[in-house]
Parts: sequence; C-alpha cells; structure tokens
Amino acid sequence: MGEQESGLSKLLLSPDANDIREWLHKNKSMVLKDKVMSESEAIRTFIKEGCYVATELYGSVRAPMSLCREIVRQGFKDLSLAGQGVMETEHLISGHCVKRIELTYQGWEVYGISNILRRAAESGEVTISEWSNASLAWRLKAAAMGIPFIPTRSMLGTDTFKYSGAKTIECPFTGQKLVALPASPVDVGIIHVHRADLYGNCQIDGITGFAWELARASKRLIISCEEIIPTDEIRKYPDRTIIPWFLVDAVVHAPFGSYPGEMCYYYERDKQHIKDYIDQTETEEGTQAYLQKWVTGPKSHAEFLELVGADKMDTLRKAVLGR
Repeated sequence: MGEQESGLSKLLLSPDANDIREWLHKNKSMVLKDKVMSESEAIRTFIKEGCYVATELYGSVRAPMSLCREIVRQGFKDLSLAGQGVMETEHLISGHCVKRIELTYQGWEVYGISNILRRAAESGEVTISEWSNASLAWRLKAAAMGIPFIPTRSMLGTDTFKYSGAKTIECPFTGQKLVALPASPVDVGIIHVHRADLYGNCQIDGITGFAWELARASKRLIISCEEIIPTDEIRKYPDRTIIPWFLVDAVVHAPFGSYPGEMCYYYERDKQHIKDYIDQTETEEGTQAYLQKWVTGPKSHAEFLELVGADKMDTLRKAVLGR
C-alpha cells in the first residue's frame, strides 16, 4: 500500500473510546428522575467554554434551533463544533460562539453556500477541518461502539481527506487501502425530537438521521422536544424509543423548536423566513441585525414564538396536516 497518509488537520477530540466509557461510568447518573428544564437552565448547566458540541441531522429538518439560539444568548466564545446543520451552525458562528469547526457541507442548496461561514473562514475567525457528511456520522458511530476508529472508503482520493484529520490504513485481510475515521466522543450532544417523557425516553418520526449514534457518543446529552408525553404512552411502543432515558441529561419542552426549519408530520419549514434570512446575511451588518431581532432580542423560546406569531405557526402546521 505504501506509506500511511494523513490529513492536514488536527483532531479536536481524542479518539480514545475508552475515555467516554470510563467517563460515563463515573459521571452519568442512572437514577430515573425528572429531567425537564428550560433552554436556559439546560445550556447553562451542561455547556462550558472550550467544550465540543455536536448537533444532529442536516439542513432545516428537525434542527435544534431553540437550544442553539440559547447558546448564542448566553454568550459562549470558545466552543468547538461538529458543523452538520445549517442555520444553527450559522447562528453559532455569527454569534461568535465557535472557534473550531469540524465541517461538512455548509450551504443552502438552491440558495448557494453560506455567506456567514465564508466570512468566518476567510477572516480566520474559525479554524476548519473538513469531513464528509458520512464520515462525521461514522465517527460518532465509532465512539458509540467504543472503538477508536472505523474503516471506510469515504474521502479516498479527494481533497476532503487532505484537509481532514483522517489517516489511511492497510486492511489486514485484503491489503486494500482504506480510510481510518477517528472516533468522536463529544462533550455535549444536542438533538431535537418529536416526543419525550420527563425522564428522557425519546421518539422520532420520519428520518432518524444519526440520533442513535450521537446520543451514544455524547458525555452529556440535551434533548429538546415538540411534546412531553406520559411514560405509559412511551412504553406502549418500546421499539420507537430511539434514545433511552439513561443517555439523557436534560429534557426541554420546545414546541416549534426547529422553526424556521420543519418537523416531519408536525409543521412545514418557513420558506419565506429562510429566504429573507439568507438575503439579510449577505452582509455582516445584516447578519447582526437578524441576530438582534430573532436570537438575542427574545429572552426565551416562548418570547421567540410570540415574535413569530400564532398565525404563522398555525399556517405551517396546516401545511403539513392538509387542512
């Protein structure tokens, strides 16, 4: 195979999967208790400066927007981030919360790439390590499995590999050249789900993304949910509990928590709000004006929903329900 090849980026996390296993054994409470709290309390309690934060899923689908807005409100300045979302990642960058990003694609599909990321990258405000969408999810899978890396073909022969922190290896069985993706045992995972009970048992409708992997790769896990339902209802369908209670540290009730993104079977994305946002963020001045109005201006998720307006939320809900 020749010499081992290495990407140019430094890893933001140690891939030693034993670390997260030992940490969880020593620090994770197995007590069945009420974990419901506000966005403010959850973020203040579990996120610390310098920690590595990861959100789950891509685009505007099931985005943990209410939690990410709260991170910006609380004024963090030195976070590392797994950049897999879109608007939530942009908020954390434009709110100057993030110094280091392990990044996949960051853009708005037909609207083009992110103006906010471009400015941050070109100015050197954030350090970027590049990965494919699949490779970041598989790194979480490795951490969830308790192994230091996972072998794939992802990124072979690309500049994405060159600017990542991955390495090539030789398969001990076939001699083939593969990429070793290092495990990502993250400090704090953030996931938005459809339903949860007060203990943290979670259900997701539609695409589950890599919620399973992130939940099991996180030292601390903050869940926001559209609904909090009785545990008896959860137990009627145990096969739908993709995230069990013992992985969860906080449960935040956040109706329309993905807005202006969508929630499968609950509400449609607000296309006009997103288009206006993209237009406004073409400049740094416009970006900061948006943040002041929609992110730091409202002091809570409840105030944010008041700003959105009940009529808008009802329209988006009806667009999904068909009535």
